[in-house]
Order: sequence, then structure tokens, then C-alpha cells
Amino acid sequence: MKTLIDIDDKLLKKALSVSGSATKKETVTMALEEFIKLKLRQKLKSMAGSGIVGVSLSDLRTERRHRTAKQATRRKKLA
Repeated sequence: MKTLIDIDDKLLKKALSVSGSATKKETVTMALEEFIKLKLRQKLKSMAGSGIVGVSLSDLRTERRHRTAKQATRRKKLA
């Protein structure tokens, strides 16, 4: 999906150099993925001890492996 947005030039240049990405698109995609992961981790932490989350550690590790494999495939497509 194409979207037209204004992004601070200095911020984007810094993100490009820090991420090691080859393109602006890849940089923004990586940044969005990291932002989503951060927010989901924060949400999960806030539920710790509440009894709402009934997921085992092995379930979380399995999910992480699947997610990592998907991200690697997605990054190869962008390259």
C-alpha cells in the first residue's frame, strides 16, 4: 500500500544509518515492526500476574521462532 507521509529528514537519515537498511522503505518497515513488537511486549508485561495470559514459556518460544522465520522471509522479499 502506498502512503504519503512527512518524515523528519534528520530522523530518517539517522534511522537509515543505525539500521543498516539499504532503502527508506526497508527502514520504515523495520521501524514499524520494532514499534509493534515493543508495544506488544509492554502490553504483555502489564498483564503479568493477572491470570489473563495462559501461555507457557515454550509456547512463547515457538511463536518467536515462527515470527523470526516470517520476518526473514519478508526481508528477503524487500532486498
